[in-house]
Amino acid sequence: MTAPRPDNRIERIGIDESGKGDYFGPLVIAAVFVDATTQSELALMQVRDSKKISDGRILEMAPDIKTICPHSVIAIGPQKYNELYAKIKNLNRLLAWGHAKALENLLDRVSCKHAISDQFGNERLILNVLQEKGRKIVLEQRTKAESDIAVAAASILARAEFLLRLKRLSGEVGTTLPKGASPAVELAARMVIKKHGQDRLGAVAKLHFKTTQAVLARLT
Repeated sequence: MTAPRPDNRIERIGIDESGKGDYFGPLVIAAVFVDATTQSELALMQVRDSKKISDGRILEMAPDIKTICPHSVIAIGPQKYNELYAKIKNLNRLLAWGHAKALENLLDRVSCKHAISDQFGNERLILNVLQEKGRKIVLEQRTKAESDIAVAAASILARAEFLLRLKRLSGEVGTTLPKGASPAVELAARMVIKKHGQDRLGAVAKLHFKTTQAVLARLT
């Protein structure tokens, strides 16, 4: 059963992820604790869904959000992501594991009874992982959860970490790794293989995407 909306409860944790639809780069999940004071400060900063903010502005805003709000950021790099996906074989379960880990880390530092995340699957997936660790929290999953400022703040932290790590990976392989999944992404994947060999692809990309088959088919 989905929990009642905690609109009348100011203290809450917002959770969001970045990189789920990007072939290259990590999957990042962020959790942000918000109370009455920080909610006002985030509003003054014009915090909103990261999809509505430029990458440059996201990278500027993230350090300020980290300064004023207790937070937790979990980054699952491509290599670890591929290992986990091979075991779990389900993106929603992998997301639930990441959400629970981010929540668990933040609950080590703050006391909070309510959390909000975007709707991506059965909330029991997250709650079961937390309960294994002895954590109890009322979790509400909403469609368009980023309309809540706590979730919007988490979306900015997750995207900023994703962008920084994607840039770092680009530097490591000497090829610009584009966001998303597109013909430009396929071209970059072929460049990585050409420069470093097929095995290196798993260090920068989420291999279960259809992009992998498309790229490898072009090589045969």
